[in-house]
Amino acid sequence: MDKNTVIGIILIVVIFGIFAWVNQPSEEEVTKAKQQRDSIEKVINDSLKTVALQQSTVENSVPTLTSNDSASQVLPDSLIEKKNEDIYGDFSKAAEGTTKFITLENNKIKIKFSTLGGRPYSVELKEYKTYDSLPLILFDGDSTVFGLNFFSQNKSISTNNLFFEPNTSDSLLKAVQSSQKITMRLNAGKGQYLEFVYELPPNSYKMKFRINTIGFDKVITNNANFMSLNWDIFVSQQEKGKDFENSYTTVYYKYLDDEVDYLSETKDSKEDLRTKVKWLAFKQQFFSAVLMANDVFLSATVSSNKYIGSQKRLIKIFKSEITIPFDRKPSESRDLTFYFGPNHYNTLAKQEMPDLEKLVPLGWGIFGWINRFAVIPIFNFLGGFIASYGLIIFLLTLIIKLVLFPLTYKSYLSTAKMKVLKPQIDEINARIPKDKTMERQQATMALYKKVGVNPLGGCLPMALQMPILFAMFRFFPASIELRQKSFLWATDLSSYDSVWNFGYDIPFYGDHVSLFCLLMTASTIIYTYQQNKMNPQSTSIPGMKVMMYLMPVMFLFMFNSYASGLSYYYLLANLFTFAQMYFIRRFVDEKAILAKLNENKKNPVKKSKFQERLELMAKQRKLKK
Repeated sequence: MDKNTVIGIILIVVIFGIFAWVNQPSEEEVTKAKQQRDSIEKVINDSLKTVALQQSTVENSVPTLTSNDSASQVLPDSLIEKKNEDIYGDFSKAAEGTTKFITLENNKIKIKFSTLGGRPYSVELKEYKTYDSLPLILFDGDSTVFGLNFFSQNKSISTNNLFFEPNTSDSLLKAVQSSQKITMRLNAGKGQYLEFVYELPPNSYKMKFRINTIGFDKVITNNANFMSLNWDIFVSQQEKGKDFENSYTTVYYKYLDDEVDYLSETKDSKEDLRTKVKWLAFKQQFFSAVLMANDVFLSATVSSNKYIGSQKRLIKIFKSEITIPFDRKPSESRDLTFYFGPNHYNTLAKQEMPDLEKLVPLGWGIFGWINRFAVIPIFNFLGGFIASYGLIIFLLTLIIKLVLFPLTYKSYLSTAKMKVLKPQIDEINARIPKDKTMERQQATMALYKKVGVNPLGGCLPMALQMPILFAMFRFFPASIELRQKSFLWATDLSSYDSVWNFGYDIPFYGDHVSLFCLLMTASTIIYTYQQNKMNPQSTSIPGMKVMMYLMPVMFLFMFNSYASGLSYYYLLANLFTFAQMYFIRRFVDEKAILAKLNENKKNPVKKSKFQERLELMAKQRKLKK
């Protein structure tokens, strides 16, 4: 610290000291300020005493109700009744009650019903467990909303908040040999009532649901020709990969005379379906809760929102408001059907619900066609007599590679031709300067044409294999058959395999290391190296070589949290390709290929039909001139 700095600090301290001394209050000012504080405190204390006295007076003026006072028993109940009448009108007596639960189950599903709302309270799929071996519950708890909304006596009525009367005193009904039925009745007085009738057959994921209205033409507001059915659920995590499961969880719906559609799986979404709807589904990765109209829903509003809260197992909130026809008849019934079950393609296809199998996202267009008519039949056939799904995937991959072998062979031959022509192409490049790019390309294409080689000949066979590659990308994450099926170190082929957990999350990678993904990435890099070695021309484009090696590295991040069955399939596909290449090389003589190409140079260049037409048109124009 130099002398100037020290002097500056001393001056600042002196200035602040002088300022404080000059501005300090006098004794008179201090005395006056103290008197003001004392006055303020006195006013506050007097005010507090006044308030306390007023509260004491009010409390003493209110009579104390004891248990012996008849008013204590009659007055609260009468006030409650009056309040309920004001809110619920004819349904006021159903506003008070005790919640009771009745369970209806068969060998596949267990449904708990609540008398509050007369609704399905929870649904358990008995044949399945969560990733951590807990009972698999599709939805559960008081957060679930299911009920009709309508106007009666200018009052908004929601049956979800009213108590229904069950037709049975049993708490458990089992559908073993025959169907079991529960009827929940909501009385409106004067012989008018609403009924929810649930019927569960044995050995089924479906449950019949009938809405009966008796005398409701006089209950519901005169101009109403519909009722709204609200169905909301909180969706719980069922699978190990929460984020991955979340990306396959959304609301599906089918229009009456149109295709199946769905809300966004990756962001909050809401849709007003202003036309007739056949069914809607709250879909998770492998399980769905579906409600279908036997006739039609007039319209619907559906939404899907990411759950943001303290309960870690909840992932999304599904809401729906469905418009149901109401014909204003004295007695009326509407038949609907629930499906609570797995997203298994063949199971869904047998449910007599149109297009319900589209809940399994097999891909659009040709990708879905390949999965539906090729992959699934082969997969199911192998699964009929092989217990290990790792072995099934192995055989499925082998079958696919054998089917594609002619394309692989043709692609290899094209690559081999390009390889043996490389010295001649290098000669062209040495003869023509770099700045004459167009001339180089023309000379190279002339060589290809002269020897009869299509430079894109290897691309077409590979392109024809791409639909199968993408079809597999859609098939494995959607295949419930792989769910919780183990193979080698993978405990669940429908989810990621983990050989090392970090305990923390790495952005874009995850909190674990997938060995199948690592092996798949390594094999892809080796395959890329071999292809570049076979066809050096493929890396002649600037940046192409880097891009070809960058893609496998990207796969490492993309597939680390993906289904291990998919990474295992891609690994096997690469290994089978290596084996095919090995045997092809043993039977393909590159010297013979080069000799054949040189022989082709002696033949006149065959013009394509398109080129012949162009030349013919040119001659005709000259003749006209």
